[in-house]
Amino acid sequence: MNQQDLKWYSFRWKTGVLLLVCCAGMWYFMRGRFIHPMGTGPAGPAVSAQPFKHIWSNSKVVLLGFGDSVTAGFGASAGSGYFELLAKNDDAKYPEMKGQDLTHVFPKLMLDNESISYTISEEHLRDQIPGVRPFPRNVQGVVVITSGGNDLIHDYGRSAPKDGAMYGCTYAQAMKWKENFWQRLRKIIAGSISKFPGGCEVFVANIYDPTDGIGDIQDAHILLLLHKWKDDERVLGLFNGVIAEVCAEYPNVHMVDIHSAFLGHGIHCSHWWEKNYRKNDPHYWYFENLEDPNDRGYDAVRRLFLNEMIKVFGKPSFRDPSVDVF
Repeated sequence: MNQQDLKWYSFRWKTGVLLLVCCAGMWYFMRGRFIHPMGTGPAGPAVSAQPFKHIWSNSKVVLLGFGDSVTAGFGASAGSGYFELLAKNDDAKYPEMKGQDLTHVFPKLMLDNESISYTISEEHLRDQIPGVRPFPRNVQGVVVITSGGNDLIHDYGRSAPKDGAMYGCTYAQAMKWKENFWQRLRKIIAGSISKFPGGCEVFVANIYDPTDGIGDIQDAHILLLLHKWKDDERVLGLFNGVIAEVCAEYPNVHMVDIHSAFLGHGIHCSHWWEKNYRKNDPHYWYFENLEDPNDRGYDAVRRLFLNEMIKVFGKPSFRDPSVDVF
């Protein structure tokens, strides 16, 4: 092979490598960046088994759900929504959580899930709360709520931002609508409490962030074609602040911080250089529609709710007169 042939061979080899790199780059830009590793096995924080070794209440207890698709379990496999898993663990799917559910600590547990997918806080207040009649005084309540997430993301910026469909709004606009959300959430919680004259505990989740704190929502979905939202992180922080403030107003209302737990499990879950990277579980916890968790995400959500419930019901300081103490 002469020198000229060697140069031509080298040129073809380098050109081939360059084309491969370009094709790989194009694939990642067009689709690869939207594919995330899901992982397998349990997700979220550990839940102590000790509090589930004794009955929390022998009274009639209703697990009542209000809110959006997260409480409705949209995107979850059958029986794998957090509401269902709170009530009864799937022992085959999650053997390490066997016995760690509300059925084991509330033997007379009843379920009522009023949540509806794609709904916003105004609809939760207007339609769901009035649809539940007050329970008898001998019934205790455990209320779970997810509300506010759809207020932020609907309708993906396809129309001008407004209260209840705020995608793309400025921080100044969000400040104007903050008060409305505060009033609605307060009424939702007050309405929930009113359903249980015999007493209840209310658990309200805050809003997670599929961008892992980076704010590049426009890169989150290949089909939704989301527009860039300059103030998305500030607006999300504003609404999560409202949820924290309202929960703090009531002694029997408890915030469940799913926002912090989900950081590092969004669209940047495999980016080891990002500040919220989770080395122990660098996997995606969201469903394909971006708004809801996948099965592992729902597993994490139920564990977060259970850990908050343990703080209320599972400690020796909690004494229900319906439970004999020896």
